[in-house]
Amino acid sequence: MSKVRSAPDFVIIFVTLFLLGIGIVMVYSASAVFAQHKFQDPYFFTKRQIIFAILGIVSMYVMMNIDYWVWKKWAKVGFFISLALLVVVLVIGREVNGSKSWLGFGSFGIQPGEFAKFGVAAFLARWLSDNQKNIIYFKKGLFPALIIPVACFGLIMLQPDLGTGSVLMGMAILMIFASGARISHFVGLGMIGVVGFVGLILSAPYRMARITSFLDPWSDPLGSGYQIIQSLYAIGPGGLLGLGLGESRQKFSYLPEPYNDFIFSIISEELGFVGGTLVLLLFLLLLWRGMRIAITAPDLFGNLLALAIIGMIGIQVTINVGVVTGMFPVTGITLPFLSYGGSSLTLMLTQVGILLNISRFSR
Repeated sequence: MSKVRSAPDFVIIFVTLFLLGIGIVMVYSASAVFAQHKFQDPYFFTKRQIIFAILGIVSMYVMMNIDYWVWKKWAKVGFFISLALLVVVLVIGREVNGSKSWLGFGSFGIQPGEFAKFGVAAFLARWLSDNQKNIIYFKKGLFPALIIPVACFGLIMLQPDLGTGSVLMGMAILMIFASGARISHFVGLGMIGVVGFVGLILSAPYRMARITSFLDPWSDPLGSGYQIIQSLYAIGPGGLLGLGLGESRQKFSYLPEPYNDFIFSIISEELGFVGGTLVLLLFLLLLWRGMRIAITAPDLFGNLLALAIIGMIGIQVTINVGVVTGMFPVTGITLPFLSYGGSSLTLMLTQVGILLNISRFSR
């Protein structure tokens, strides 16, 4: 492995900071009305977003200068800490929007599920890089590799948090497939997975309601279909150029939490098709550069860790945009770098820092 550092990928740095800047502006635009009404401070959420963004940028810079193979050494410890946090949150966690997924310390809160995603990514990258020759076998390759993410997925579903669990499993499957697993194994497991997914939906009435509302949101416009309808009411009037920055109508208590999971709806309403397309193009540029780093990393651990990080971002963007445009059922997934959030934003920037460090050793 080459240990000669070069400059980090400046395109990723630029795109990340650009998206972060758009996010801060849009968090203010989407949250000012609600923040003024509830806290008598239109900058309540914006100030916190800026603080978390600064912490995230500092963490990104630090991680960019820590050689990434350090994470291989500490992957096992990190994974078991993540696992422990997922157990703890089930016992003393704080319930938000029906999901017991937060650990609160006064006014500060963290989501163990966010830590678990990177914990699984690092541990799975280590396991797969050390056992890559066995991945073509089911019993001594694929099955043990799946135990790692499935353990965390099970604990996350006890909260329950289908959105975070879906991102974690999607990332894990992407890593396992890239390490050389047989397609025939995936076909069989995919069929089992579909049956299990249907079972999860049928086991909880609210999940079934989300599916039916996704197929026909106007069948229950004031209930399960409300969020999707209000999101589409935001996107539609935006047209080509939008209503103008700050001119959203749906943020006036029509669209729930417009500064969080549905911030893309407000972007589309205020900045129009052009603004929404620009954001998506920035994400595509980020994904392209990230995949380039994953392909050219000097070792398999670096390949898989970079793939996991960029895969997480890609899956979250796909699900979030799919939800707000009515293509997917509603799940609690934030839009990376843009949605309001503390632990999710800081950890996402931290992981970008690790990706940038891998880029410094790529061929």
